[in-house]
Amino acid sequence: MKPRSPKNPFSFGALALDESFADRENELAELTSDIRNGQDLVIYAPRRYGKSSLVWRAAHALSTERVLVAQVDLMTTPSKEGLAAALAKSIFEEIASPLERVREKALAPFRGLRVQPAINVNPESGAFSFGFGVGQRGPEIDATLERLLQLPAELGSARGRPTALVIDEFQEIVAIDPGLPKLLRSVFQRQPEVAHVYLGSKQHVMERIFSDADEPFWRSAKSIELGAIPPEPFTAFIVERFRAGGKEVDAAVVDEVLGSTGGHPYATQELCYFLWEQTPPGETATEERLKRALAAVLRSEHAHFSLLWDGASAVQKQILRALAREPGHPFSGGYRDRHDLPASTNVQKALRALVRRELVRGEAGAYRITEPFLADWLQANVSY
Repeated sequence: MKPRSPKNPFSFGALALDESFADRENELAELTSDIRNGQDLVIYAPRRYGKSSLVWRAAHALSTERVLVAQVDLMTTPSKEGLAAALAKSIFEEIASPLERVREKALAPFRGLRVQPAINVNPESGAFSFGFGVGQRGPEIDATLERLLQLPAELGSARGRPTALVIDEFQEIVAIDPGLPKLLRSVFQRQPEVAHVYLGSKQHVMERIFSDADEPFWRSAKSIELGAIPPEPFTAFIVERFRAGGKEVDAAVVDEVLGSTGGHPYATQELCYFLWEQTPPGETATEERLKRALAAVLRSEHAHFSLLWDGASAVQKQILRALAREPGHPFSGGYRDRHDLPASTNVQKALRALVRRELVRGEAGAYRITEPFLADWLQANVSY
């Protein structure tokens, strides 16, 4: 029988768990300590920087200390009814059930909600699901949400267990209902013993929610901003993962990988995944194999980048082409002349839109493309 090929040791697209989790040890220690202390936190980072993976690791570590952590992702809850259902399910599974040996007894707190959920049990897995009918009257579903948000503190306190509520993609709360931030804040400010953790990828929206003095969540949480992973720990991670998969990688190649990705967690895992695939068992990843790996990444991302390109305005496309060739200061006359850009007012408007779309980022007046591999794709596929 032919021996099975070793599994690719790199992972992208899903949560980076266990051995796939790269570095972030300092952030992980800080996060677990803050949650243990009941400190409210807001975690900023661009998309695919590993926010959810970091919090999952923290929750897993804290579970060994009997800390109860409920999590809900607002990207999957487009309505107040959907948010109520997701909250009920997470609170039931992560807080109520660990406190009660009998699951029917764990359901008791949900029987007294203003709007009664439909509770179903999967006959195969035994998993419970909650549903709230669409079209509930506003005050009724708001009262139900308020009661659900009170449960983590009450359930944990009754048994002397520390609790936390993690809300992923928190910026979507405004899209669900502009009045929800006020409702959530009115409950959370009376729960000093509960750690509320807010994750967000749209930094301009998150900053408005937590930094605008007119917003309910103004200065209500400690801020943690995740950046790129530094070269030294990422280098050690890449070398170790290649060896775990029975292969080696040249030091110069690792430098090129990190030079290409800038330490972006998702992008680095993705490029290393394809590089590992390009390297035969027992051999070493070389610069030539890295070129083939990057070409494979661009083929894999072609549909995604094509949609981004098609959704850009004419001026946005001009700016993206220019930044792909030369990160810099698009407002300056010399830069605009070199890249045949329009007037600075048009450039400014287009850049704001690209920043909102999280394709471009500006620091100290200098702009660069932040969407991983988009600059490479533009240079390979868009005529100048």
